[in-house]
Amino acid sequence: MALTKKMLKAMSLEDAQIEQIFDAHEESINVLREMRDSLQADLDKANAEVKRLATVEKDLVKAQAKLEDADKVSEKLKNLQNEFAEYKADVDAKTVRTSKENAYKKLLKEAGVSEKRIDSIIKVSDISSIELDEDGNAKNKKALVDSIKGEWADFIVTAHEHGAQTPNPPANNGGAKMSKDDIFKIKDTAARQQAMLENKELFLND
Repeated sequence: MALTKKMLKAMSLEDAQIEQIFDAHEESINVLREMRDSLQADLDKANAEVKRLATVEKDLVKAQAKLEDADKVSEKLKNLQNEFAEYKADVDAKTVRTSKENAYKKLLKEAGVSEKRIDSIIKVSDISSIELDEDGNAKNKKALVDSIKGEWADFIVTAHEHGAQTPNPPANNGGAKMSKDDIFKIKDTAARQQAMLENKELFLND
């Protein structure tokens, strides 16, 4: 029930007392209004902060998702880089191998080895230790040619050679005869070359 002057007069209060009561009542109401307005302002600020934090949380979730996507992209990129590095290393190795084979073929020809035997010799030779110069030619050329002449003497063409005839093929000594494939499967280079020399009739009839 609202406070009125009529109620106060009914209490036999004088006008001056009634005015004092109304002034005090008005002052109390104003204080309460100020408290209410202050509390409402604090509440509005709190609600705004809640909304801001909710937005921040959403932004954080989005940022986290982007980071996870970035990590996935980074991982894919790393895998692609590794695959490319492996591919490049393989291509480089094959290129070096081809260059060394070509250089060794030149040395075999210079040593007088029959061109028909060169590819077979390449297959059984360890050419990994050959060093190449800037032009793709083998270094220590003379030493390598001399080595070839000694190692592959049976395959060197001479001025008096009349073809690859073997009227008296070497005896098999009762052992199992080896095929070209058997010889090429021998992993040890020295043993492979030795088997090739011992079964040179297989290569002389190419």
